Amino acid sequence: MPTAPQTARAPEFRVSGNTAEEARNRHGSTVCAHCTDGLGRPREVKPGSFRAKVHSNTAVAITWRVAVFTAGLLLVMLGIALTVLPGPLTIPPVLAGLWVWSTEFDWARRFFATFKRKAVAAWRHARQHPVSSLAVTVGGLAAAGVAFWAVGHFQLVDKATTALGL
Repeated sequence: MPTAPQTARAPEFRVSGNTAEEARNRHGSTVCAHCTDGLGRPREVKPGSFRAKVHSNTAVAITWRVAVFTAGLLLVMLGIALTVLPGPLTIPPVLAGLWVWSTEFDWARRFFATFKRKAVAAWRHARQHPVSSLAVTVGGLAAAGVAFWAVGHFQLVDKATTALGL
Protein backbone atom coordinates (compact mmCIF):
# COMPACT_ATOMS: atom_id res chain seq x y z
CA MET A 1 0.00 0.00 0.00
CA PRO A 2 1.66 3.26 -1.06
CA THR A 3 1.80 6.06 1.45
CA ALA A 4 1.38 9.71 0.68
CA PRO A 5 4.64 11.59 0.47
CA GLN A 6 5.50 13.49 3.61
CA THR A 7 5.87 17.18 2.93
CA ALA A 8 6.48 18.31 6.48
CA ARG A 9 8.83 21.25 6.62
CA ALA A 10 11.34 21.68 9.36
CA PRO A 11 10.12 24.28 11.84
CA GLU A 12 11.78 27.64 11.63
CA PHE A 13 13.45 28.80 14.80
CA ARG A 14 14.36 32.37 15.49
CA VAL A 15 16.43 33.08 18.53
CA SER A 16 16.02 36.57 19.88
CA GLY A 17 16.82 38.38 23.06
CA ASN A 18 20.25 36.87 23.45
CA THR A 19 22.36 39.67 22.03
CA ALA A 20 23.89 42.31 24.24
CA GLU A 21 22.13 45.09 22.33
CA GLU A 22 18.71 43.48 22.80
CA ALA A 23 19.44 42.84 26.48
CA ARG A 24 20.23 46.54 27.05
CA ASN A 25 16.97 47.61 25.39
CA ARG A 26 14.79 45.10 27.25
CA HIS A 27 13.25 45.89 30.63
CA GLY A 28 12.82 43.15 33.17
CA SER A 29 14.97 40.56 34.78
CA THR A 30 15.17 38.16 31.87
CA VAL A 31 17.37 38.24 28.80
CA CYS A 32 15.00 36.48 26.42
CA ALA A 33 11.22 36.38 26.28
CA HIS A 34 10.97 32.72 27.29
CA CYS A 35 13.85 32.57 29.77
CA THR A 36 13.42 33.03 33.48
CA ASP A 37 15.72 33.21 36.45
CA GLY A 38 14.09 30.15 38.00
CA LEU A 39 11.46 32.11 39.89
CA GLY A 40 8.92 32.41 37.07
CA ARG A 41 8.20 35.24 34.70
CA PRO A 42 8.05 38.66 36.34
CA ARG A 43 4.91 40.77 36.43
CA GLU A 44 4.57 43.63 33.99
CA VAL A 45 6.52 46.72 34.92
CA LYS A 46 4.75 50.08 34.78
CA PRO A 47 7.05 52.81 33.41
CA GLY A 48 8.28 55.24 36.06
CA SER A 49 7.46 52.96 38.99
CA PHE A 50 9.83 51.69 41.66
CA ARG A 51 9.82 48.29 39.97
CA ALA A 52 10.83 49.93 36.67
CA LYS A 53 13.86 51.45 38.38
CA VAL A 54 14.76 48.13 40.02
CA HIS A 55 14.27 46.17 36.81
CA SER A 56 16.34 48.55 34.71
CA ASN A 57 19.50 46.88 36.04
CA THR A 58 19.55 43.10 35.53
CA ALA A 59 21.76 42.33 38.54
CA VAL A 60 19.62 44.45 40.86
CA ALA A 61 16.44 42.94 39.40
CA ILE A 62 17.55 39.37 40.07
CA THR A 63 18.70 40.29 43.58
CA TRP A 64 15.38 42.03 44.19
CA ARG A 65 13.38 39.03 42.96
CA VAL A 66 15.37 36.65 45.16
CA ALA A 67 14.87 38.98 48.17
CA VAL A 68 11.12 39.21 47.51
CA PHE A 69 10.90 35.44 47.15
CA THR A 70 12.86 34.90 50.38
CA ALA A 71 10.76 37.39 52.37
CA GLY A 72 7.54 35.82 51.13
CA LEU A 73 8.85 32.34 51.88
CA LEU A 74 9.73 33.29 55.45
CA LEU A 75 6.24 34.67 56.04
CA VAL A 76 4.56 31.62 54.52
CA MET A 77 6.77 29.31 56.60
CA LEU A 78 5.85 31.28 59.74
CA GLY A 79 2.18 30.81 58.89
CA ILE A 80 2.70 27.09 58.37
CA ALA A 81 4.58 26.86 61.68
CA LEU A 82 1.63 28.54 63.41
CA THR A 83 -0.74 25.81 62.23
CA VAL A 84 -0.01 23.92 65.44
CA LEU A 85 -1.93 26.66 67.25
CA PRO A 86 -5.70 26.70 66.88
CA GLY A 87 -7.73 29.47 65.39
CA PRO A 88 -7.07 31.87 62.55
CA LEU A 89 -3.48 32.63 63.63
CA THR A 90 -2.01 30.96 60.55
CA ILE A 91 -3.90 33.08 58.02
CA PRO A 92 -2.27 36.54 58.42
CA PRO A 93 1.38 35.51 57.88
CA VAL A 94 0.54 33.27 54.92
CA LEU A 95 -1.59 36.03 53.42
CA ALA A 96 1.24 38.53 53.97
CA GLY A 97 3.74 36.16 52.34
CA LEU A 98 1.48 35.67 49.33
CA TRP A 99 1.02 39.44 49.09
CA VAL A 100 4.79 39.96 49.11
CA TRP A 101 5.18 37.35 46.36
CA SER A 102 2.30 38.84 44.37
CA THR A 103 4.15 42.15 44.09
CA GLU A 104 6.70 40.43 41.85
CA PHE A 105 5.28 37.14 40.51
CA ASP A 106 2.19 36.61 38.34
CA TRP A 107 1.56 33.08 39.66
CA ALA A 108 1.49 34.44 43.22
CA ARG A 109 -0.94 37.22 42.29
CA ARG A 110 -3.45 34.64 41.02
CA PHE A 111 -2.91 32.41 44.07
CA PHE A 112 -3.18 35.42 46.40
CA ALA A 113 -6.61 36.32 45.03
CA THR A 114 -7.92 32.80 45.73
CA PHE A 115 -6.36 32.61 49.18
CA LYS A 116 -7.65 36.08 50.08
CA ARG A 117 -11.23 35.04 49.24
CA LYS A 118 -10.89 31.97 51.48
CA ALA A 119 -9.31 34.00 54.29
CA VAL A 120 -12.14 36.54 54.18
CA ALA A 121 -14.66 33.68 54.35
CA ALA A 122 -12.85 32.16 57.36
CA TRP A 123 -12.75 35.55 59.12
CA ARG A 124 -16.45 36.09 58.39
CA HIS A 125 -17.21 32.64 59.88
CA ALA A 126 -15.17 33.47 62.99
CA ARG A 127 -17.05 36.76 63.41
CA GLN A 128 -20.43 35.05 62.98
CA HIS A 129 -19.55 32.50 65.66
CA PRO A 130 -17.49 34.52 68.16
CA VAL A 131 -18.09 32.34 71.22
CA SER A 132 -17.02 29.07 69.61
CA SER A 133 -14.09 30.76 67.82
CA LEU A 134 -12.93 32.32 71.07
CA ALA A 135 -13.37 29.03 72.95
CA VAL A 136 -11.36 27.08 70.38
CA THR A 137 -8.61 29.70 70.26
CA VAL A 138 -8.31 30.16 74.04
CA GLY A 139 -8.60 26.41 74.67
CA GLY A 140 -5.94 25.66 72.09
CA LEU A 141 -3.59 28.30 73.47
CA ALA A 142 -4.14 26.91 76.98
CA ALA A 143 -3.40 23.37 75.74
CA ALA A 144 -0.23 24.62 74.00
CA GLY A 145 0.81 26.37 77.22
CA VAL A 146 0.26 23.21 79.25
CA ALA A 147 2.25 21.20 76.71
CA PHE A 148 5.17 23.66 76.84
CA TRP A 149 5.02 23.67 80.65
CA ALA A 150 5.01 19.85 80.76
CA VAL A 151 7.98 19.60 78.40
CA GLY A 152 9.98 21.97 80.60
CA HIS A 153 8.79 20.70 83.99
CA PHE A 154 9.31 17.01 83.28
CA GLN A 155 12.48 17.60 81.18
CA LEU A 156 11.00 15.59 78.32
CA VAL A 157 13.57 16.79 75.79
CA ASP A 158 16.45 15.58 77.98
CA LYS A 159 14.74 12.24 78.57
CA ALA A 160 14.06 11.79 74.86
CA THR A 161 17.69 12.54 73.87
CA THR A 162 18.93 10.12 76.56
CA ALA A 163 16.52 7.42 75.41
CA LEU A 164 17.60 7.87 71.80
CA GLY A 165 21.28 7.83 72.79
CA LEU A 166 22.01 11.26 71.37
